[in-house]
Amino acid sequence: MRVLALETSTLAGGVALVDGERLVAEYVLDVSVTHSERVMTAVDRVLADARWTPASLEGLAVSIGPGSFTGLRIGVSTVKGLAIALGLPIAAVPTLDAMAAAVPWSALPVCPLLRARRDEVYASLYRHDGEGIRREWDYLALSPEELSARLAEPTLLVGDGSESIASPHARRLPPPSRVPSPACVAVLGRERLRLGDSVDAAELTPFYLRPSQAELRRRAATIR
Repeated sequence: MRVLALETSTLAGGVALVDGERLVAEYVLDVSVTHSERVMTAVDRVLADARWTPASLEGLAVSIGPGSFTGLRIGVSTVKGLAIALGLPIAAVPTLDAMAAAVPWSALPVCPLLRARRDEVYASLYRHDGEGIRREWDYLALSPEELSARLAEPTLLVGDGSESIASPHARRLPPPSRVPSPACVAVLGRERLRLGDSVDAAELTPFYLRPSQAELRRRAATIR
């Protein structure tokens, strides 16, 4: 199955193509340019480099969060437009799931975490076993101190929030390996689509985990 995946939950966003179990292309760019300015250019580039056309695609996958509110909105909106235009199914992939899937070799529990507003991080905890990956925590938004206190054993931290964790149990990847991978979104998305786990474009929404500032302002205005 040929799948195009978008990852826009952090500044280091990108796209990937998979054909069955083969990674055909992955493009990641970590610069201070909004995803709205670069995401479709990246899609066009990987399709052209792979000698694919939009008609070659059989499915779409997108990282739905948690992460940057603006980045997630752009990624989800782009995939919605492509799905409607091309008549393709969509796989919604939680960002932390894709980050944990990037280190299938880890014998340690894996804690993917991303910087969030209000001096918090988004995080969860996973273990790899002989049958795949298993999530053990809910998706959380909490302070680095609270997360540090939760780590009860040596744990591999993955993501841009790892340096904020002061725990003797923290084990870290080198910086280039900490950004979310579009390829992992593609692989997890392809598997979801293979199992029939797709989302209609009209129902696809970002997973923010907590309300945005705009939503909090709307709630406050309603109360007043």
